[in-house]
Amino acid sequence: MFVLVEMVDTVRTPPWQFERKLNDSIAEELNKKLANKVVYNVGLCICLFDITKLEDAYVFPGDGASHTKVHFRYVVFHPFLDEILIGKIKGCSPEGVHVSLGFFDDILIPPESLQQPAKFDEAEQVWVWEYETEEGAHDLYMDTGEEIRFRVVDESFVDTSPSGPSSAEATASSEELPKKEAPYTLVGSISEPGLGLLSWWTSS
Repeated sequence: MFVLVEMVDTVRTPPWQFERKLNDSIAEELNKKLANKVVYNVGLCICLFDITKLEDAYVFPGDGASHTKVHFRYVVFHPFLDEILIGKIKGCSPEGVHVSLGFFDDILIPPESLQQPAKFDEAEQVWVWEYETEEGAHDLYMDTGEEIRFRVVDESFVDTSPSGPSSAEATASSEELPKKEAPYTLVGSISEPGLGLLSWWTSS
């Protein structure tokens, strides 16, 4: 689920930080810059693990701050494909079941990846697994807040860095706001035995 990623960055240390230890001020600046941010094709940055190398610091004309090239390792949330995770159901919609891990919410289990046969209850706004038994079908509801075990089957990174408006967007109405996309999303599946709500598979 969590991996260590080696990174290199140039950190600007303002003059009022010079009285502190260089490692401490650089660690604080790196966490300000990266913590809780998604790095494209890397994952969700959590916190600094350690600093492996500090190169020479430079002060440029017109800027009293020092600029230091830093080699460091960062803890990143980036589960591998087919990893089994446990989260909580954040909500349901016709698009599928939305799952949260507490610190990461952009997880979707699409309808075709649910335990089958499944149906969406419009009145309750929940997905239901129509579990077949010898006595007939039993409806097992996927309620909000329930813990759910799922397999990671796909991931998607979207470059959300700002860009200039295109000519088509310039002529469009200013009232039409573009749809905000999540920079990092996971797609899950529960379509196999042992996956789904934890309450479904409690041992007797």
